[in-house]
Amino acid sequence: MKKYFLSFASAVIGATIALVAYDKINNHEVYSNDVLNPMPVKSTALTTVSGLPDFTSAADRSVHAVVHVKTKMANTYYSSNPMFDFFFGNDVQQYHQPQIMPVGSGVCITSDGYIVTNNHVINNSDYVEVVLDDKRTYTARIVGSDPTTDIALLKIDAENLPYIPYGNSDDIKIGEWVLAVGNPFNLTSTVTAGIVSAKARNINILSPSSIESFIQTDAAVNPGNSGGALVNTNGDLVGINTAIASQTGNYIGYSFAVPVNIVKKVVADILEYGEVQRAYLGINISSVDQQLAAKKGIDETQGVYIEDVYPNGACADAGVEKGDVIVGINEFNIKDIPQLHEQLSKFRPGDKITMTLYRKGDKIEKSLLLKNRQNNTNIVKTEEVSVLGAKFKALSGDDKNNLRLNYGVKISELAEGKLKNAGIHSGFIITNINKQPIVTIDDVESVLNQIKGNVLIEGVYPNGMYAYFSFVL
Repeated sequence: MKKYFLSFASAVIGATIALVAYDKINNHEVYSNDVLNPMPVKSTALTTVSGLPDFTSAADRSVHAVVHVKTKMANTYYSSNPMFDFFFGNDVQQYHQPQIMPVGSGVCITSDGYIVTNNHVINNSDYVEVVLDDKRTYTARIVGSDPTTDIALLKIDAENLPYIPYGNSDDIKIGEWVLAVGNPFNLTSTVTAGIVSAKARNINILSPSSIESFIQTDAAVNPGNSGGALVNTNGDLVGINTAIASQTGNYIGYSFAVPVNIVKKVVADILEYGEVQRAYLGINISSVDQQLAAKKGIDETQGVYIEDVYPNGACADAGVEKGDVIVGINEFNIKDIPQLHEQLSKFRPGDKITMTLYRKGDKIEKSLLLKNRQNNTNIVKTEEVSVLGAKFKALSGDDKNNLRLNYGVKISELAEGKLKNAGIHSGFIITNINKQPIVTIDDVESVLNQIKGNVLIEGVYPNGMYAYFSFVL
């Protein structure tokens, strides 16, 4: 009997030891509601019972602050009689079709009615209407816009509005969960989820001098989402949804947002100066890749290679040299041109930055005083700029509406130079140079600086007559 009892006791002890060992191996933790002797409890923030992410809090914080933006614009077109034109000159007749109403989204960024959206949502608008999540409707005023970043700022007369606080787009990581909030296909207050697929993405949808350093996500974004919010799982604003990559016009897996750190700077400049103040380095650059690294004898395959340094610019004054490779701005690593543009877009003329460079294998730092386009630190207005004997100014809303133009710059004055010699007259609106769209005044200089040889200029006169001119640089 004693023998059986010892065997039984040994079995019980062995089983107990096995259970304890199994529990330790699998790292099981015991949960308790005992408030006097609480057991260890794991944090379950942002996850559900099943361990999946929980977006309910972020969605609730953001969905009430995203608005529906509706615009009205006249659809104008032109017609002429060829026989009448032959005998009496061009006689363009103007017709108006019923107004069309594009729609998009916007994000309340303050409780007193400031709203961020995309420039392309309100561009050419005669009237902008904002519908809140609770269906209240307001007429909005366009405070300012920046085609270079595709950001616009609206204002409505309202108080105590829900708004989304700014996050920090530099801190978001690839693979991190984000939510896209907007009004796709007029489906108001729609929330979709995805991850950050890439950062500093350039997709060449804006003008040549535009800043493209998009956050790429796989959150579903469709027509109507433009201007809506991209938020992190805390409900902080990290981007403004702007575009999709699609051959059908609808979402097929890729969407793009302007980083909120760019948005913050654009909004602050519009409110303080009326327009965006941009800092320039005064250099010509290329992205470093394996081919360029081999050609130039560079050890690194990342960074921005300085092809040329222009006299009197910020880099020239700081002692930056042709052949240097930019690898950092302040504490931020620079891998390619979109990242450089994104970081530079945060600063104004007169700001100081530290630039990290590779020079002949050595890592060095230079302190730069940033300048404007005129190589000084003044606050500038960019309505007019002189190029090739001509002065240009931005198109007015009437010009865009009357001529059905989405972009272009007008020649305000014309002196002796290449443009006048080509037969162009004052008042001509340039829409394309060598097939590249001209959206801003900066684009004229940017595109012409890249051309060596034949130049083809396309555009339209105020009477609706389209014309083409060619010359050699």
